[in-house]
Amino acid sequence: MANTPGSKKAVRKIARRTEINTARRSRVRTFLRKFDEALSGGDAAVAKDAFVKAQSELMRAVTKGVVHKNTGARKVSRLHAQLRKMSAA
Repeated sequence: MANTPGSKKAVRKIARRTEINTARRSRVRTFLRKFDEALSGGDAAVAKDAFVKAQSELMRAVTKGVVHKNTGARKVSRLHAQLRKMSAA
């Protein structure tokens, strides 16, 4: 349990940041799910639009510190590979 004023404030800050980061992570997952749905739909134009939005959201999460830079880059790379595979087929 937090005893000093500084540690009590730290607990409040951590709770606030956790709430914000959870919302951001959830938002990223939503855009990834929308991309997967567009990919399974088979329409290349819709999938490309969903990819751009998902990429933007992932990179925003990277700048906010929710996702590590390499993790974001890896996920975007895999999404793009899926999009290329779909457009080639």
